[in-house]
Amino acid sequence: MLSRISAIALNTYREAVRARLLLGVFACALATCGYAVVVGALSLNNDARVVADLGSASMSFFGVIVAIVLGSTSLHRELEYKTVFPILSRPLRRWEYLVGKYLGALLTVVVFVLVQGAALLAMLALEGGEATWKVALARGGMLVLLGVVAISRPRARVFAVVPWAPALAAAAWIVAAPSLGERQVVSASAALAICEVGIVGAVATFFASFSSPFLTAAFTSMVFVIGRSAYMLAHLPPRVFGPAVVAGGRVLARIFPNLDVYVPARPLLLGVVEGHPIWPYVGWAALHAVFYAAALLAAGSFAFQKRDFA
Repeated sequence: MLSRISAIALNTYREAVRARLLLGVFACALATCGYAVVVGALSLNNDARVVADLGSASMSFFGVIVAIVLGSTSLHRELEYKTVFPILSRPLRRWEYLVGKYLGALLTVVVFVLVQGAALLAMLALEGGEATWKVALARGGMLVLLGVVAISRPRARVFAVVPWAPALAAAAWIVAAPSLGERQVVSASAALAICEVGIVGAVATFFASFSSPFLTAAFTSMVFVIGRSAYMLAHLPPRVFGPAVVAGGRVLARIFPNLDVYVPARPLLLGVVEGHPIWPYVGWAALHAVFYAAALLAAGSFAFQKRDFA
């Protein structure tokens, strides 16, 4: 079972990283990190904070975009080109295929977030006063290592980025030591962004199991907006909206996943809120994401099992 799911996941990842649209989004994400440096230079002695805040927000934003795009198009592309038929004719259950597609898309977004986070940490290292040659050595060494692997093993060059991305992020995390507080903000934000993307990707996979790409993207975006507005919906003022709207908002806040959990306030990310350390908070948020993702994948698998491809 695991071998079949992993094969589908790796194939989905390989197709995703070759998509031009994904490369364009990745270029925009890196450009946003550069823009954060420019904005930080215009601030008054808050360069590192601006870079960390804008960069962390961009990780979440572009990660969600990638998750929606991949979740909306990956499965539909297989159905459109009819490549799903020879795959499902093999000893492969439909739910295994759907879970494999989800994990492949999630793996793509995780690599995406890690590489962007590494670029952001390198910029924080420079903002914090770390020697330029150390940052250049760390980044350049990792790029040379990736190039050597790509040349020596051309068939595995696509998958070489998977272990390389966390190694790159770890190297950037080390050199960003002068910006200790901002480094924690970026690291925690990256972990929470991955958790949030896990839910958004599961939502997209659920809708893709029985809907068209356009409707999948629209429904997933709607769920994302409601999830980000969960706290507001749960605390609507009755005098302004009336009891019926307030009751409806509370119902939506309870049904839809509360994505506000994954964009906490800056003091919490810094770990200065008494009684609320950041990493246990990230752990509970990850369990929240796993619960919702598992429930959505179970529902999506049931819908995909009943789907008629005729």
